[in-house]
Amino acid sequence: MKFSFTDEQLMLKDSAEGFLAEHAGSGVVRHAMVSQSGIDEALWDKICTEMYWQAILVPEAWGGLGLGLVESVIVLEQIGRVLAPVPIAAGVQSVLALRTVAHHDLAQTLLTELAQGKLVALAHTAARPHWGAAGVEVVATETNDGFILNGEARFVASGHSADALLVVAQLDGDLGLFQVTPDQVGVTLSKTPTMDQTRPMGLLQLSKVTVAAAQCLAQSWRQHLDAVLNLSRILIGAEQVGCAQASLDQSVAYVSERVQFGRTIASYQAIKHKAADMMLKVESSRSLLYYAACVGDEALLGTASEEDLREAAAMLASSAGDAAFFCAGTGIQLHGGVGITEEYDIQLYFKRARSMEAYLGRPDQQREVLATMLLDGDDGHAA
Repeated sequence: MKFSFTDEQLMLKDSAEGFLAEHAGSGVVRHAMVSQSGIDEALWDKICTEMYWQAILVPEAWGGLGLGLVESVIVLEQIGRVLAPVPIAAGVQSVLALRTVAHHDLAQTLLTELAQGKLVALAHTAARPHWGAAGVEVVATETNDGFILNGEARFVASGHSADALLVVAQLDGDLGLFQVTPDQVGVTLSKTPTMDQTRPMGLLQLSKVTVAAAQCLAQSWRQHLDAVLNLSRILIGAEQVGCAQASLDQSVAYVSERVQFGRTIASYQAIKHKAADMMLKVESSRSLLYYAACVGDEALLGTASEEDLREAAAMLASSAGDAAFFCAGTGIQLHGGVGITEEYDIQLYFKRARSMEAYLGRPDQQREVLATMLLDGDDGHAA
């Protein structure tokens, strides 16, 4: 596959980088991460009204830009580079889920609202023991008037601040997809404390929640869950690549200023080797990122198979997860003892890298998916 950015994509990259450099500095991130929502509302409003990134993947028919996964990845790489406290990834994940049921009137309404800046979060698993269908703990029971939902979903991206939720639930041996609003009786939303304060996660608990038949977007959605999660792994991979790049940039800047024994420590060969290793990790994972994004776009168009998407997502997740953690961890070492202190931002990237490494499956789990696909010819659904 030969890949190069179009002029429009290069303009998008430059505008995203410039906008975030101006409006999403370290002070903005640190202020938002100690707030209840974890979101900088002013920045989010500015993005929704001026940049329209939340609408990149929303089809034009429902007020979106109708662009592809590559464009979303371009923006998310820059988001990960500055740890921007906005729920872009959560919204894009929900758009991907809703596009699988775009024939439904409710899905079209939600897509329109997402394009306008409303936050819709996907609550799909309790992550016990897996992130996929095996980890779904919400159970839906059909009634004469609709459905009753019981159970919980964990690690819902920005879920505690969501205007609406897309809930995946066990239903008659399959999976259903339902819309739930935070104000419904029996719905409890709370913020989940995690290592990464810059990326808020929510816990959704459902106790005898009644949903109308019209709130059921699909009663047979298991076939779509894997594809949505694999596309989501590509989105996460974009943020991980941005995180790895920022860790490299900050570390090079620090060692270029830190003086020891009369010379900057960047002049020492051992330091140069560390930085070179970091750059190799970043560039390798970035190459896989845009390959996976292209495969993802083909999958959305129906020209790539489920196996192609699963393979590309697993390759990226294993590489980008390792790259982010390696670069952030090495950055801590290059900063020395001060690296883990609150004063320096590198510790925020270390926490982000460690947290994202586990989200939707650790790198070693993704390598097991690849090994299963390549050696046994299995479909790799276990992850």
